Amino acid sequence: MSQKIEISRAGAVLRLVFNRPEKKNALDREAYRGLIVALDAAGRDEAVRAVVFAGAGGDFTAGNDLADFRDFVDKPEAFPALHFVRAIAAFQKPMVAAVAGDAVGVGTTLLFHCDLVFAAPQARLRMPFIDLGLVPEAGASLLVPQRLGMARAAQYLLLGEGFSGEEAHRFGLVNGLAPPEGVLDAAMAAAQALAAKPVEALLASRRLLRGDPAEILARIDAEAALFARALSSQETRARLAAFFARK
Repeated sequence: MSQKIEISRAGAVLRLVFNRPEKKNALDREAYRGLIVALDAAGRDEAVRAVVFAGAGGDFTAGNDLADFRDFVDKPEAFPALHFVRAIAAFQKPMVAAVAGDAVGVGTTLLFHCDLVFAAPQARLRMPFIDLGLVPEAGASLLVPQRLGMARAAQYLLLGEGFSGEEAHRFGLVNGLAPPEGVLDAAMAAAQALAAKPVEALLASRRLLRGDPAEILARIDAEAALFARALSSQETRARLAAFFARK
């Protein structure tokens, strides 16, 4: 299992911690593969009742490791990020997130798939796909307007503006706020409470709340096709080159 994902169990709760603090927990192919394997195992393990996502070292995740992603520019469908977002969209058990520091790209879009989210008030969330000449991913083009409305979807996806954990709590993406050092404890307490519920009733209720995942999965695939097309454009390649030149 990848050391870039720290995996631990607390009773019936599986904790998945993004563990590259020196890179603000950016997710590369190895990290994504570790997450995919862990989620697959958790889905099949009846002893696991809930999953918590968190980040090490003060940040949630800076999103895709673009240096790693650059290797897949000519074959983006092979990058494990697509398989990860499909895995979270299809996952059938409760997912909880603990967000502190930066949550960029998939670090924010992941939250729209979680059942409960806890954040530090000063957490920094952003979905800057268009700034790189790309399109939203993880079903964000469907889920963000559904959850936040079209005005905020345009603000955060088209303009690419960021927002804080406190703002996310105000408009309903975040369930509760906690200081950075306490946000994981808050998420774990909620996950433990979920894990203690009658399992069949919990899972059935979750399915009713979320509806058929086919629409989200179809949107993820549609976004991925446009994402791949964007990567082949001169504009996107130029923006990625400019990004790396600034590093």
